[in-house]
Amino acid sequence: MKDLNVRFSDGNEITVSYGKDILSILTENGQLDGIEYPVTSALVNNELVSLSSRLKINAEVKPVFLNSETGARVYRKTLTAVLAKACSSLFPERRLVVGHSLSTGYVCYFDGLNSVDGEDIDTIRVKLHELVDQNLKIAYENMSYADACRTFESNESKRLILKHRNESAIPVYHIKNWFDLAYEPLLPETGMLKSFDLLPYEPGFILRFPHAFSPDKIETFEDNHLLKSIYNEYKAWGKILNVSSVGKLNNLADGKDVKDFIRVAEVLHEKKLAQISDMIAERGRTIKVVLIAGPSSSGKTTFTKKLAIHLKVLGYNPQLISLDDYYVDREMTPRDEFGNWDFEALEAIDIPQLNTDMLKLFDGEEVEIPSFNFKTGLREYKGHKIQMKSRNILLIEGIHGLNDKLTERIPADQKFKIYISALTQLNLDDNNRIATTDNRLIRRIVRDFQFRGYDALHTLGMWKSVKHGEKKNIFPFQNNADAVFNSALDYELAVLKNLAVPVLKAVKPWNAEYAEAARLLSFLNNFITIRPKYVPMNSILREFIGDSDFKY
Repeated sequence: MKDLNVRFSDGNEITVSYGKDILSILTENGQLDGIEYPVTSALVNNELVSLSSRLKINAEVKPVFLNSETGARVYRKTLTAVLAKACSSLFPERRLVVGHSLSTGYVCYFDGLNSVDGEDIDTIRVKLHELVDQNLKIAYENMSYADACRTFESNESKRLILKHRNESAIPVYHIKNWFDLAYEPLLPETGMLKSFDLLPYEPGFILRFPHAFSPDKIETFEDNHLLKSIYNEYKAWGKILNVSSVGKLNNLADGKDVKDFIRVAEVLHEKKLAQISDMIAERGRTIKVVLIAGPSSSGKTTFTKKLAIHLKVLGYNPQLISLDDYYVDREMTPRDEFGNWDFEALEAIDIPQLNTDMLKLFDGEEVEIPSFNFKTGLREYKGHKIQMKSRNILLIEGIHGLNDKLTERIPADQKFKIYISALTQLNLDDNNRIATTDNRLIRRIVRDFQFRGYDALHTLGMWKSVKHGEKKNIFPFQNNADAVFNSALDYELAVLKNLAVPVLKAVKPWNAEYAEAARLLSFLNNFITIRPKYVPMNSILREFIGDSDFKY
């Protein structure tokens, strides 16, 4: 076989033999010398691959280390795989489910059990350490489609995934005699899992793992009752819908019942909106303003418009104000640590003016509401005047809504705060969960392309900054909410796939964002598409795919 050309990010270029494994290429050429943290995987022409992968083309090769977001994800995926192997050998009659994230961990449970006793958790912990101490090889291979179907025949969640795939070769990982479908790269050996723990937590336990920024230790666990309540409610919805995995969703998408499924999912949203409206009404006339906040692409805008309708049913006359119109003039906008305009900083909002206008409105005065011109970077007044009368209530949507500094002059009893999440309860299969951030990112890619003129390259490039802003400005205040709303819809990724795939395919291998685009394309490949025409015109999903009954 011919030799291949390899280029490293430090500028060095070498030739290697065809089929040489990535770990050997990195090790033998000094790319791992003096590195503080372990290598977890590699980027080969900007595609994330396992260290055990063998090189078959000329490539630029970059190691991915544990103290990076990508490296930490590889670590977490590997840890859940080893946990699944441990539980399958200890409790072959039980079905382990890896659920939503909480703090730096995943909530895990056995299907059908309301709790897991401490002795069983200790047994699992011992088994995990045993598998790590044995430093077992995590082997990647391709299995024929027929062999894969036979291998996973007894696992419903994986069998249903395979039912709607048709590749002649199915990628799998195996640890000794335990097999798993390969969705993303894993570590090459179990011995690389140095830090983990199990914490009892109803209905099972939390699999704890290290944070990307401190990969050699487990941080103190911080419970989040708000997220727990969202997940428990959505899990109950999942039982009503009877869809907990992508395979089950695909079965519906492939049949005639998908329309009914969509209707039920949407009505569950409407029911929750009605409950929140009732909560506001129960506070009587003391509530003057409803503040709505949530991370990017959580559906805040459509939620606010739908909430206004529900409040009208209860006799209110809602007035809507956008925080965007209270941006300070561009020259007064604070800058971030990189010297860029920080539009997500609280100081980017003219808080004194906002509070003054609200107090005047609450006193019955007529107020002219500003409009921010994003082209000139200046606030303008165009004669838009509002006045609050009997049964009026103010609705304000924006990322800082739960931060009391935003409305510092408004008494607490006059405010009602709502946190919007998009926490999916769907899993790819039992031990491979779907990240909530992936759900929101795909929403945003579609919306940015449809309505903002941004391609996937732009959206992927700014996503890290978006997440940084959320961690700083939204998540620390989520427990201040009086009510929470989960905007996720179990069918939405099957609809978004129609629009997201062509946009993601435009990202080329020479772009740094290609690794993320390729990962999302591989992820979406597991879904059977659902036609957008089935989505109701007042659905939150329409905010992202278009043709909504609402104007934005």
